[in-house]
Amino acid sequence: MIRKLFDKVFSRGRKAAPDRHPVVPGPSTIPVGQHGVTRDRISNNARRVTDTLQSHGYKAYVVGGAVRDIMLDRTPKDYDVATDATPEQVNAVFRRSRIIGRRFRLVHVMFGMDTIEVSTFRASQVSADHHQHKDEHGRLLRDNVFGDQAEDAVRRDFTVNALYYDPSTEEVIDYCGGVRDLEHRTLRMIGDPVERYREDPVRMLRAVRLAAKLGLNIERHTEAPIRELAPLMQNVPASRLFEEMLKLLLSGHAVACVERLRSQGLHHGLLPMLDVILEQPLGERFVMLALARTDERILEDKGVSPGFLFAALLWHEVLAAWNAAKDRGVPPVPAMHEAMDQVLSVQAEKISIPRRFGVDMKEIWLLQWRFEQRSGKRPYRVLESPKFRAGYDFLLLRCESGEVDAEVGDWWTRFQDASDGDRETMLLPPDKGAPKKRRRRRRPADAAGGDAPSLNGPEGGDA
Repeated sequence: MIRKLFDKVFSRGRKAAPDRHPVVPGPSTIPVGQHGVTRDRISNNARRVTDTLQSHGYKAYVVGGAVRDIMLDRTPKDYDVATDATPEQVNAVFRRSRIIGRRFRLVHVMFGMDTIEVSTFRASQVSADHHQHKDEHGRLLRDNVFGDQAEDAVRRDFTVNALYYDPSTEEVIDYCGGVRDLEHRTLRMIGDPVERYREDPVRMLRAVRLAAKLGLNIERHTEAPIRELAPLMQNVPASRLFEEMLKLLLSGHAVACVERLRSQGLHHGLLPMLDVILEQPLGERFVMLALARTDERILEDKGVSPGFLFAALLWHEVLAAWNAAKDRGVPPVPAMHEAMDQVLSVQAEKISIPRRFGVDMKEIWLLQWRFEQRSGKRPYRVLESPKFRAGYDFLLLRCESGEVDAEVGDWWTRFQDASDGDRETMLLPPDKGAPKKRRRRRRPADAAGGDAPSLNGPEGGDA
């Protein structure tokens, strides 16, 4: 279908896509009879936003990734709308809306659980009357200078994201040759790639993610500066870098994305020692298995836990710190807490993982030690853990990667489904399933019947 679409749009005998092409002086307007994207393929809420804005006298278009994905016969995950109305004007039109952002002021229009993001056309070049706020590396800190639709198209990142769809006329408006690049499966930066990457280093991550997700080839001038400019990623705020990494990991093509990150040199420093982990046989096998399982679940429309993903990515850092602490004589559970805090503290300087995900990660990591305890009442308490399923899946990954004996995973697979009687027979002797419980020493006050509190905490297996 997509081939027929492009054959209609472009004339016969076309040449191969050039390395660079200038922005066209005027837009190409492609009617529905040629591109085939009818109004009913756009979400109801996105249509409501564009129709409402147009009824108030404003221009409004569905823009960016949604248009790109529909033209590639994909289902968009979300919809963005671009308009000539200012954020205040959009906010006045829609009762359930709010203005957000500092660097880019946007409006979120809410429809129940669905949110349509509305942006005002922005200028690609700033006149002497305005000032773009940049840091010493060229990164844009604020860019709220409004412009017209043509300027808005030029300031977008890639040509395939600079496509505008008008639901009222069912026309696709293309200023930058994005339709042509889609035909040639090419991801091309609009403007000078070096300058655009300096303005926003996250564009380097986005190029890798979109190329892997959509099966596009990064155009050579777009790709060439990435390795050299990779250190600019250190200037990106930790919270924003986390958001972009999460998009990458939840794209359904995380394995391909990580492989491209490695080839571009972008994996260095994103997560502490991730590059070292990926060079170690067990570490690489474990991480790639976790990403592959995540891709499978996403493509099957199953739920995925971001906490589980980051727990997997940082596990070998935690494992190394845990073993080092135990070698110093620290008991297993305190050693694990020390290792977790150390690793999360180091990575927090680069990627700001929200607290709710950090809590999930710690519970999954702590369960890995508790899975070793297979005697007494400990296994029953493990089954009662709210994170048992996530921790169990994590354990199976460790077994599959060769880090843990497969017998441990098999034992827990059988134990959770066994009857009470069978579980009793499966329990291991204390000397094999867990450290022996140490007898609590009685203090003189205890011997005398006093009420002095014990200095001993709970046994290790209950931590």
